[in-house]
Amino acid sequence: MKNLKLFINNEWVDAQDNKTFLSYNPATGEPVAQLAQGSKTDVDKAIAAAKAAFDSGVWSEMDPEERGGFLARAAQIMQRRAEELAVCETQDTGKPIRESRDVDIPYAIRAMEYFSKVMTTFKGDIVNIPGNFAFDYVTYEPMGVVGTISPWNFPLHLFTRAVCPALAAGNTVVAKASSLTPVTSQLMGEIFLEAGFPAGVVNIISGPGAVVGEAIMANENVSMVSFTGSEEVGRSLLEQTSRSRVIKKLILELGGKGPLIAHKDCDISGAVNSTIQGFCLNQGEVCCASTRLIVHEDIYDEFMELMVNRLESLKPGDIMDPSTQIGSLINKHQYDIVDGYVQEAAKNGATILCGGKRYMEGNCAKGYYYLPTVLTDVKPDMACVQEEIFGPVLCVFKYKDTDEAVRLANDTLFGLGAAVWSEDVRTLYHISRRLNAGTVWQNCNVMSKLEAPYGGNKNSGIGRENGTHGILEYMKTKNNILYVGEEYDNFFGFQD
Repeated sequence: MKNLKLFINNEWVDAQDNKTFLSYNPATGEPVAQLAQGSKTDVDKAIAAAKAAFDSGVWSEMDPEERGGFLARAAQIMQRRAEELAVCETQDTGKPIRESRDVDIPYAIRAMEYFSKVMTTFKGDIVNIPGNFAFDYVTYEPMGVVGTISPWNFPLHLFTRAVCPALAAGNTVVAKASSLTPVTSQLMGEIFLEAGFPAGVVNIISGPGAVVGEAIMANENVSMVSFTGSEEVGRSLLEQTSRSRVIKKLILELGGKGPLIAHKDCDISGAVNSTIQGFCLNQGEVCCASTRLIVHEDIYDEFMELMVNRLESLKPGDIMDPSTQIGSLINKHQYDIVDGYVQEAAKNGATILCGGKRYMEGNCAKGYYYLPTVLTDVKPDMACVQEEIFGPVLCVFKYKDTDEAVRLANDTLFGLGAAVWSEDVRTLYHISRRLNAGTVWQNCNVMSKLEAPYGGNKNSGIGRENGTHGILEYMKTKNNILYVGEEYDNFFGFQD
């Protein structure tokens, strides 16, 4: 079992009050690591170190190419330790090892690589002003100290998605991972240290959100906070910054209730596979999961039969077995939430077409495995349709025409991801432009690229991550006007 401390100012330190907590493997119930439990005092210490590093200019005024070199070295170290990081990620989250190896860790490494280069070509703007009496130019400057709060479903991937652009832009960082899955994020302290990052540039605090997250929000030396997590916590952060003497900028990536529209001319086999990936990847613990299927009545029966057959062939099992396709939910609390939605839907008239129960064969009885579940005969106002479940549960609708499909797809308070399947590019285009979502997948699903913006509309959040759109979120935009006329402006007509 690992023993991990707080990473503050390039030093490994115990929590001031010496409190610790354990992280557990959801699939087995066994402890993975003991970690220092940070307090407000520890957070304030980390923020002070980050502010001192920022104010000194050791990072904020460093040439962007040189900053990128540090990120590139970190990426190389992560690549060398990729298998270790994948194993830790799987043990901490309960997801299958194939997902950690093939998706999570490669994405995290790619974030380091991409953001190590993006600032080297980033430029300001020049504004043309008629009359040639002033030179107007726009610069982009780091915000200062950035707090990042990442969730438990993709711990290292979402940690790097926020930390890397913040660092590339010249900010210093105080990072907090979920207390349910803190191991790989805390290990990043070792990687930043080996890569030679200056002291105070990156600080990583483990501990509960109610303490560490609140302390980050309360500290006036934090200029902005990037948060990925639930709508409920996102609303709380908005309330906190609205009451603060110093209003912080927030990037919020919150919940989702993604639709997938299967048009009557779609490749049914491909659309079925896409749907399954959309709500079963990472056991459905994905913000942008496609959890509402809207399928045309002409292909409904064929589509549903094929999907159920394929779902029933998915293999739950030992999360360290590369052949395992379904892992454990994060804990009993999440299991109870998922099963509660399913059973409530059944009581209210929905049909459980498959799944709808815990999988307890063999060693899986020690974890919280939930079989992929399909609900039909659902109504638009049911809780299972409107609220984020965060488990492998799919609600299915049948539709007659495109207007009905789009109406059903947009009938939610969320707007993170949506998908549409059709063999007609015109259908894809016209449906996609009507969907209210930050990302629309056309003949694919649940995919993001570091080079392109990612984020949500409506209650799914504020701001964008990834790409140049994302890095701009971590910078202040400043307009600079240099007067170059021969005489100063004398609007009031003063006499010399």
